[in-house]
Formats: sequence, structure tokens, C-alpha cells
Amino acid sequence: MPVPAESKVQVVVVGGGTAGWMTAAALTRLLPHHCSVRLVESEAIGVVGVGEATLPHIRAFNERLGIDEADFMARTRATFKLGIEFRDWGRIGDSYIHPFGTFGRGTGAVDFQHYWTRLLREGAALPSLDTVSYACALARSGKFDHPTTDRASLSSTFGYAYQFDALLFAPYLRKIAEEGGAVRTEGRIATVERDSETGDITAVVLDDGDRIAGDLFVDCSGFRSLLLGDTLEEPFVDWSQWLPTDRAVAMPCRTHTAVTPYTSAIAMPAGWRWRIPLQHRTGNGYVYASAFVSDDDARRALESAVEGEALATPRILRFKAGRRRRSWVGNCVAIGLASGFLEPLESTSIYLVQQAITTLIELFPQRAIAASDRDEFNRIIDLEYDRIRDFLILHYHATTRDDSPFWDHVRTMTVPDSLSEKLDLWRTRGRLVKYREGVFLDPSWVAVYLGQGVVPEGWDPRVDSMAPDVLLRNLETLRNDIGGDVARRPDHRSFIERYCAMAQAA
Repeated sequence: MPVPAESKVQVVVVGGGTAGWMTAAALTRLLPHHCSVRLVESEAIGVVGVGEATLPHIRAFNERLGIDEADFMARTRATFKLGIEFRDWGRIGDSYIHPFGTFGRGTGAVDFQHYWTRLLREGAALPSLDTVSYACALARSGKFDHPTTDRASLSSTFGYAYQFDALLFAPYLRKIAEEGGAVRTEGRIATVERDSETGDITAVVLDDGDRIAGDLFVDCSGFRSLLLGDTLEEPFVDWSQWLPTDRAVAMPCRTHTAVTPYTSAIAMPAGWRWRIPLQHRTGNGYVYASAFVSDDDARRALESAVEGEALATPRILRFKAGRRRRSWVGNCVAIGLASGFLEPLESTSIYLVQQAITTLIELFPQRAIAASDRDEFNRIIDLEYDRIRDFLILHYHATTRDDSPFWDHVRTMTVPDSLSEKLDLWRTRGRLVKYREGVFLDPSWVAVYLGQGVVPEGWDPRVDSMAPDVLLRNLETLRNDIGGDVARRPDHRSFIERYCAMAQAA
């Protein structure tokens, strides 16, 4: 039976862009009988979107909303993403891929890295780590195919995400949200009204005097954090002592090189440079620490590094790593940049938006907002931010580079205790901390540790029951099996042209 409109929770989403329209689309599609959605945004306020590389979790989000993959990719000019390539991070000249998939074939009770570590420590001539991961081999070959559902097949051991134009993603979601009943209001917010007793937000008032009341307010206002930060004055927890990059210069260019099925993160003297290949252009940017390089020098470094004709003038973005102490306060939930910011090194921005939306839906108020629901939401979101923070810091800290002041600084800095404990556990015995919650699982940590030269001193003693020559033969068989299967797959560009070329988006 339909719920009367007056009984629904009145949700006001402040701000559009990716976070705002993802929120509106999800609420209207997944909770149509529980809430009504009104989104307030101003065309006069720009969005941060510079091109987005994502994590595989976005596929589940799109599927829940009933989004057709081929149509979505065509309309957002998307390409496939099998992982992230890291160049020059552990040492200049090094290159490895953090894959969306496993290493090895599945080794029973003992994790892959223990076999690898034993052979490496005993001086065996090992193949490249990329060749024993199906996702890595597929990426290095410039190929793509959908994974199989046959668990016995090597081609089931990987996942994938997307690289798309963020400026096209929000309008795509807007259409879905408005079809579901979301109402968009154009305007800038002039004042925010609060209940004098509870401190909850009661309404936002626009420049033209329009007053928009609500029961639950979702702050998607970006770095400004208009509701949670400005109005409710929720403190910001600053992590710049561990993540000192605080600016980025971004510039798209024409694509003249291969449309790779992966994002690249290339280390630079004061940070790193991204390369995100889309169907119609390539996104480029230099994320840097302003304490170690000037804006002008960073801009020139990016301009000299891009691979094709520039399509726009470089623009500077300023940010600070960290999160709000709490993301849900009173009747206000912050999602996206209004909640916190972690640099795009591991493409976690949209994932954090998605996780906040998913958690909000699971804990959505039935009538009054329960303190226990708020507390659980904040616990989950805090864990996500904190564990991603540690993973990002690892990339900078696990290096031997001392060729610039920036790299010398991050190599020698004191890291959070939570990361220090993880590093100690890995270095002594190759063990990984197991989590029930969190985005990056074992293969992600293994990729960065081994890819940047952090090799454990010891390994699981059960590995010693196998002779080294048997382990090597198994690896060689695995490499050959992966290589043979990958060779039969279509190249990435051909797959896109057949499946989701942008010309199909009428």
C-alpha cells in the first residue's frame, strides 16, 4: 500500500554534482515509499569533477539502481578499468599494477604471498608479479573481456571498474532521480534555519526567499560543507601531516596513445600525476604538495608530461586531507567532500560517496532519528576513511626514494600507529590484517607491499612442506595458463567499440 506523502520523510539534498545526484537517485529508486527527495543546487556554483576513475564497487551500485552498463558507459564516455598502474613509486624505474583481482590461482589455507616470499628470499628467478595475476596480465596486454562466472576458470579471478567523464555522470543520475520523483530546485542558499531547542536544521532559505523545509538534510555541498561544517560547526580532523599533498592541477588532452584499461599514477618530484583514458579524451592531473613545489612549476610539469593536444587550460584545485569528526550530526548527513577528502590516488572518492549512501539507506529513519543509527553510521564511515588513509600513506612511505625533498620527507615521516602495526606484521611474516569491513582486501595490500619492494623476512611455515622446484613449476604453469587465456581476449578499444561506444548514446 502506498505511503501517504505526508508520512514520508522529507529529504533535502543540498548540492548536486556526483554526490548529490547519486544520493537522490539511490533514495528515489530504493526507498520510494519511505521518503520524498528535493535537491537544491545552483548552476552558478561549479563542480569539482575532472574525470573519475572508480573502484569495482560502483558496479553493484549501478545494478541496484537498474542501470544498464552499456548505456551508462556510452553516455558517460566510459572505458573499463582493471586496476591502477604505479610508476616510479618504490624506486625510479619501477612499475606495478594494483589489480582488481587476485594473485595466484588459489592456494588453499596459505596465502599466495608466502609462497612468493619464500622463493624470493631463497634467490629463485621469479617471473614478473604482473604475470601471475589475471587482471594485471589483461591490463598489460591492453585487453578486456567480462569475467566468467565459472569459479574454476582463471578468467573469474578478476573484477573491473570504470573510467568516465564525471561531468556527464551527474546529469545521467539526475534523469534517473527525477524519473523517480526527485524535485530539483535552482538557487543559492542564503540562510539555514535551526530548531532553537534541538539544534536540528529545519529549513534552508534561498536568495529569492524560497524556504525549503525538511526532516533529513543531506549535505553534498562539496568542500564548503555548508550544513555540517559551516552551520553545525562539526570539527575537521586534519591528516595533512601524513598526506601532505594539498593541491592538484588538472588538464584534459586529446587521446593519441592507447586507451589503456587501467588508470596510471606516475610519481613526480613533489607528488604524482594521474592519467585517466576515456573514450573521447584523456584526463591528466598533477597532485602535489605546495610546500615542495610552486603552482607555476607544477603547471609547467604537467603541461610538459601530457601525451596529446591540450583541450583546456590547466586549473588548480586546493584541498586538505582529512574528515569531519562525525559525518551524521543531528538530522544532517554529509556525503562526499562535505564529509571529508582523501586524494584520488586509489580512486576512492565515489566509493566513499557510495558507502555513505548505502549505509544511510540501511539505517534510514523510520520516524524519529535514533541516536544508535547515527552512531553506527559514523562508526562505519570513520572506519572507511581511517583505513583508506592508512592505505594511501603506505604508498608514500614504502619507498627508497630520496631524490627530492618531498620523497625524503614522506619516506622518513612518522606514520599512524594503525599503519605501523600493519607494516610490522607484514615485514616479519608476510601477514595481513583481516577486516570484515573496508574497501581494500588482501590482494590490494600485497600489490603495494611487493610492488614497492617491501618483502617480508619470513613466511608461513606450512610453505616449507613443498619443494622449491615444485613451487616454481606451479608458478610457471600459472603464468602460461594466464598468458594463453589473455591472448584470446579482444583488445580494449575493440571491445568498447562493439559494446558501448559513445556513438551509441543518442
